[in-house]
Amino acid sequence: MSDLRLSGIGMTSARTRDRLVQRLREHGVANFAVLDRIRNVPRHIFVDEALGSRAYEDTALPIGFGQTISQPYIVARMTEALLESGANDNVLEVGTGCGYQTAVLAPLVARLQTIERIGPLLARARLRLKELGIRNVRFRHGDGTLGWKAHAPFDAILVAAAPLTVPEALIKQLKVGGRLLVPIGPDGQQELVRFTRREQRVERESLGNVAFVPLLGGTV
Repeated sequence: MSDLRLSGIGMTSARTRDRLVQRLREHGVANFAVLDRIRNVPRHIFVDEALGSRAYEDTALPIGFGQTISQPYIVARMTEALLESGANDNVLEVGTGCGYQTAVLAPLVARLQTIERIGPLLARARLRLKELGIRNVRFRHGDGTLGWKAHAPFDAILVAAAPLTVPEALIKQLKVGGRLLVPIGPDGQQELVRFTRREQRVERESLGNVAFVPLLGGTV
């Protein structure tokens, strides 16, 4: 991939990215490392070329297969919420999608495992992360509602799609002290929740209203 394509021009230039980062700061994202990733990950390469001029708008965009690339604010907020409350040596992402959230998060953790149910999306994400030189990610085509038992327990799990209720398998695959960050609820009534597993209980913290595609089981 050429340096020019990665760096961007016009509506994908560094100046455009800086304006996005400033908007995220104004909306409360404060983690410097997260903001730096938002600035430096070339979001335009994760969307169709026809949508490239909109890549640094703070909005979700279609990526095919009925899926979307998440709004940059949501990516930043979820990444910040995951990082701020514990160890991040072994992290699971459920819902790789096009790989943008993966690219933002991966350099901020030691090891990232990521699962996607839609095969062509996973192949595209794998290619993009390879082109960006990100090498601490393990990919799996699978059912994210089941987690990834072979690599559990996890310090943290980030879910990029919304189940109606939290999948019990994901809670069970957390370490004690581990966090599950997941949007929960039906379309139009979703909230972002951070669960923390303790020895004898699971703590629940609401982080506000969000809008995600539904979390589905199975693979395609």
